[in-house]
Amino acid sequence: MGMHISTSKGRGEPDAILDINTTPLIDVMLVLLVMLIITIPIQLHAVNLNLPVGTPPPALQKPEVVRIDIRPGAVMAWNGDPVPDMAALKGLLLQAGKQAVQPEVHVRPDKAAKYNDVAEVLVAINQAGLSKLGLVGSEQFVEQ
Repeated sequence: MGMHISTSKGRGEPDAILDINTTPLIDVMLVLLVMLIITIPIQLHAVNLNLPVGTPPPALQKPEVVRIDIRPGAVMAWNGDPVPDMAALKGLLLQAGKQAVQPEVHVRPDKAAKYNDVAEVLVAINQAGLSKLGLVGSEQFVEQ
């Protein structure tokens, strides 16, 4: 879509073309786009885990299992016994963390429990130094 202006008036000179050459502009834009794509890091949603290497040695004795139930309303239970608040749970976890043979901790959140309550319990377990942790009862979250 150009504009044709006739300026020769019979002199034999060619008419001036007033179109803008967009090819160099497009080339520069493509180069910038490729540079942008290359320099942007790929965003990964990853969770870093320290997994053990090799096969573990056989257990000499069965470890104690501690079950923590998390119900709606931040109501928690330690092996079926109600725990009044998070401070009491942290105290129980610290005692368990100081044992010579650390117990296995099985966390069983209810489907209606808030994520924040479960996260607080997991953080408390980590701060107590307990390393044997399992989330139990995930079959309740599968929709049928």
